[in-house]
Amino acid sequence: MKNFNFIKIVFIILICNCIAVRGVSFNKDNPKPKRSVRSAIKQTRPNILFIPIDDLRPEMGCYGNTVIKTPNMDKLAARGVVFNRAYCQQAVCNPSRASLLTGLRPDSVRVWDLQTDFRKNLPDIVTLPQIFKNNGYYTVGIGKTFHNTLPDDKSWNEELHVNGYPFDPDAVYQLEKNKMIQKEKELALQKMGKAKPDVYGFIYTKSNSVEMADVDDDAYYDGAQTTMAIQKLKELKGKDKPFFFSVGYYRPHLPFNAPKKYWDLYNRNDIPLAKNQFIPENAPEFAVHGDAELRGYTDRSDLPLPSEKPYDLEKQKEILHAYYASVSYTDAQIGRLLKALDELGLSENTIIVLWGDHGWKLGEHNSWCKQSNYEIDTRVPLIISGAGVNAKGKSSNALTEFVDIYPTLCDMSGIKIPDYLQGTSMKPLLSDSDRKWKTAAYSQFLLGRFGIETRGVQNVERMGYAIRTDRYRYVEWFEWNKETEKPGDYLARELYDHKNDPDENINIAEEVSSKKLVNQLSLQLKKGWRYSKPKS
Repeated sequence: MKNFNFIKIVFIILICNCIAVRGVSFNKDNPKPKRSVRSAIKQTRPNILFIPIDDLRPEMGCYGNTVIKTPNMDKLAARGVVFNRAYCQQAVCNPSRASLLTGLRPDSVRVWDLQTDFRKNLPDIVTLPQIFKNNGYYTVGIGKTFHNTLPDDKSWNEELHVNGYPFDPDAVYQLEKNKMIQKEKELALQKMGKAKPDVYGFIYTKSNSVEMADVDDDAYYDGAQTTMAIQKLKELKGKDKPFFFSVGYYRPHLPFNAPKKYWDLYNRNDIPLAKNQFIPENAPEFAVHGDAELRGYTDRSDLPLPSEKPYDLEKQKEILHAYYASVSYTDAQIGRLLKALDELGLSENTIIVLWGDHGWKLGEHNSWCKQSNYEIDTRVPLIISGAGVNAKGKSSNALTEFVDIYPTLCDMSGIKIPDYLQGTSMKPLLSDSDRKWKTAAYSQFLLGRFGIETRGVQNVERMGYAIRTDRYRYVEWFEWNKETEKPGDYLARELYDHKNDPDENINIAEEVSSKKLVNQLSLQLKKGWRYSKPKS
């Protein structure tokens, strides 16, 4: 009997130890699991580190650019999957971000410009961070996730701002000459009654387009917000919830302001200039616009139109040098962020998504900035890394879209994917990056909404709808009816063969030999994104 009792005691001890190991303990007066249970549950749910970057071209080292210095983004790519053919749904900030963050395409969310708040059209839509918030995550945003003048309170438990700015700043300068230009411009606007100093102060007034200042990283916004983000990561580690933390970077958005040490990484003569500084042959006259964004800076008022001779070579080199320095500056901040994630022991259970909101022209098609339907504008960088990614260090050539990010993160985190989303979970590509996928990616652009003058015709709105297949880019242009918010009369089409013309220099849509192909692509464009989804 004594041996039997001893065996019972040992058995009970073993059972208790097993329960303790699993983190399960109960209070007889409160049947809910104690914190140890909740902590164990939390550890099975991945954190999300979301890294939007403004105006970043897919030309980091991991995308094959051998001149640019992006060691930290390249390290991130080595831990995940690089999507070589990812596309935004509209190549300008607010529409691109509204589409990605709602999982809806521009014609569904009805955001085609910089001014429209998606909540005006869809007040009850659940955004990507919001669905994580609704499913027990602690959501925090810092920097630019949504368009910075249109923040979304419903998405966050916390939204952080550096130095008390009411909105995150676009144009932060350190050199006195640039600060003086800002102040003079703002005072002039105030006299005309056009400024909003109580909301923006001087932080949105454009001075010069580039700045090299011998200052610390935190002198500019992206460095200062990274310091704040690292402190927030430490706090998030101690919370009893998984987190969705978005750290949105401004550079390389204009103005290209970066500390001198990042300029010093480059000899500007080593940075290649665009090879195709001309409008695509046979393209519609309105398809490449006049670069109003860059021309609005004090030092770029002499920027020629795309139809004119290319910009002065030395000025081109200065812009490229400034852009590369800005990319490397942001890369360094991402390195700080990822180092903190490692040191806090959070990397193993965190999904990291790095994306740039659209492409950017650096002289291609004799144009600058974004806002067109071409490959250079719509193709975007996208890296998914960390927890749940099995195909580490791989690249995928699958046609993917920004609307796919919302369902992908839900799928990876065990959150039910809303059935109204208009993208496809990319989770299968994170295990098999070479598998067959979509037959087309869809983009569009509303030309004329931005006050851009094109060949003497101002504010005539035209909508271009584009698809990118494995080999071709096809675009159809229509008049745009502002009242019905629908396309009107057909205007023109474009077709580019990426096998023979990867830079999209010759529009072959009207060639007799293209007639059958045009009809096929036009039908695929009209059938829409559902027709092009993966078969399995």
